[in-house]
Amino acid sequence: MSVSAMFVALQGALTADQDIREEIRKVVQALEQTAREMLTLLQGVHQGPGFQDIPKKCQKAREHFSTVRTQMESLKTKFPADQYYRFHEHWRFVLQRLVFLAAFVVYLETETLVTREAVAEILGIEADRERGFHLDIEDYLSGVLTLASELARLAVNSVTAGDYSRPLRISTFINELDSGFRLLNLKNDSLRKRYDGLKYDVKKIEEVVYDLSIRGLNKEAPGGAGGEK
Repeated sequence: MSVSAMFVALQGALTADQDIREEIRKVVQALEQTAREMLTLLQGVHQGPGFQDIPKKCQKAREHFSTVRTQMESLKTKFPADQYYRFHEHWRFVLQRLVFLAAFVVYLETETLVTREAVAEILGIEADRERGFHLDIEDYLSGVLTLASELARLAVNSVTAGDYSRPLRISTFINELDSGFRLLNLKNDSLRKRYDGLKYDVKKIEEVVYDLSIRGLNKEAPGGAGGEK
């Protein structure tokens, strides 16, 4: 084969790869739009009236996940099944955002941490990498760390809304989450930096709880998830 023929073949391979990436980008853009719509919806819980509408907002968010599952099915068809990590960079960020959104919805509904397997089911993908398009462990953990930051904000806004028991429950949850992350030996630099931010979330929530204690407002009120007392 001549040198020219070799480079023509190489260009063909490059073009094919670029075509795949462009198709992936189109689906990822649609996923990002769906994620933005869900985030906008769920941000409403931070506002005073939003605490009363938590169940409705979670239900609407669940409906958006139906769209996510359809988009994920489309994404799976855009690249060879055995080349997940070759193209992973394209959907990594939006997948981490979707993990956070799923985790936030589940927390608002049950005040528990959603499992990786449950998130994968919500998103319509696999938990086991051997079964194809899956939820990478580090993507799951990144989404959970974003949840911690969101709950720190929710603790502050709960006080503003007059819900004094929620920050206590959030504090318990975040401390358990922090204890769990301490069991991990994180090698990923980006993930480790994200984890370093968790201590600030813990401190922020502790300050909220301490302020409630000083003001004599730290009594656990009866009631469950969703803020209905």
